[in-house]
Amino acid sequence: MGVRQHIETNYPEYAGWFTYPPEQCAPIRSTTDEWAIFHNMTPCMVVVNGVPFKNTETLFQLFRFRDAEAIKDVYHKNNKVQAKHWDKLGYTRPDWGEMFLDALKFVLTVKFEQSEAFRNELERSKGLFIVEDETKRRSTSYGVQLKASGLYEGSNLLGRLLMELRDNGKLEYKLPNDVFDFINILKQ
Repeated sequence: MGVRQHIETNYPEYAGWFTYPPEQCAPIRSTTDEWAIFHNMTPCMVVVNGVPFKNTETLFQLFRFRDAEAIKDVYHKNNKVQAKHWDKLGYTRPDWGEMFLDALKFVLTVKFEQSEAFRNELERSKGLFIVEDETKRRSTSYGVQLKASGLYEGSNLLGRLLMELRDNGKLEYKLPNDVFDFINILKQ
């Protein structure tokens, strides 16, 4: 099942397709542009139960695994590509599709709690739509693309979560009891 189907099945409140006028947007494009702090790959140290993470993407990817070798490899290489490698080998949790959005909400919440720069940029973005601009990709499951209509179009999952966090100061999430076992593996 693909990302879109998991969202529709497990998180129907986050399903949908949206349009945004570019002039009213704070686009997330890279780890070096104006709104880079919103990108999960942007260096922004967070600590969970005494374990430091160089960025929230690494933390997010680690929720996928239970296997010690996969966990250590992804953590030390700090690499989304490495997580995809372990996924292709069949190491992703069978319940990942049912929990990935809650994992994303958790990592954004941790970033919000621990990074003043992140909170400040969310505040600065008030009045704008935050969008994950994936125009340069062939297709997108999470973000938006600038279309011939002149509008950004897409699910904009990360952008909508960031706006929800900005507007409410929190995100509600529910994670399985064993989901933080990877922290203990990293402490060994």
